[in-house]
Amino acid sequence: MYEPIRSKSVHSTMAGAPCDFPHRSREEELDIQLAGHLAALLTVTDELRALTPSADLDTAAERLAAQVARLRGGRTPLRAAPAAAGDPAALHRRAHTLAGRALVVAASRADTAVAILAAERMDAHAGAGTDPKTLSPAH
Repeated sequence: MYEPIRSKSVHSTMAGAPCDFPHRSREEELDIQLAGHLAALLTVTDELRALTPSADLDTAAERLAAQVARLRGGRTPLRAAPAAAGDPAALHRRAHTLAGRALVVAASRADTAVAILAAERMDAHAGAGTDPKTLSPAH
């Protein structure tokens, strides 16, 4: 009445078969995520450097680029030449948000160097978005 099953069960073949797609560890995933947040922060920092050049932003950009390169196995991040146009207050708010995200990921992967850098960048951008001196295009 019933025909016997001629093929193996899907469940038994999946359990014993090696995976045919790569898996990353949690640490590798966090490295990728952290490098992405830092690269985005570097881009915003470069945009701010074009609008309001300062030694602090230059130093921050160098340190961010070094950390991104470290997390990406020595590959330096691509950097575009930003246009000197935009709202500095909005860029400072964006940088503050990105630094906060980087801080959370750095803390979860126990990367002290990046956590310190992210916290410093959060402090630098915290009041800058509301400071009247940074809101004027002359500064």
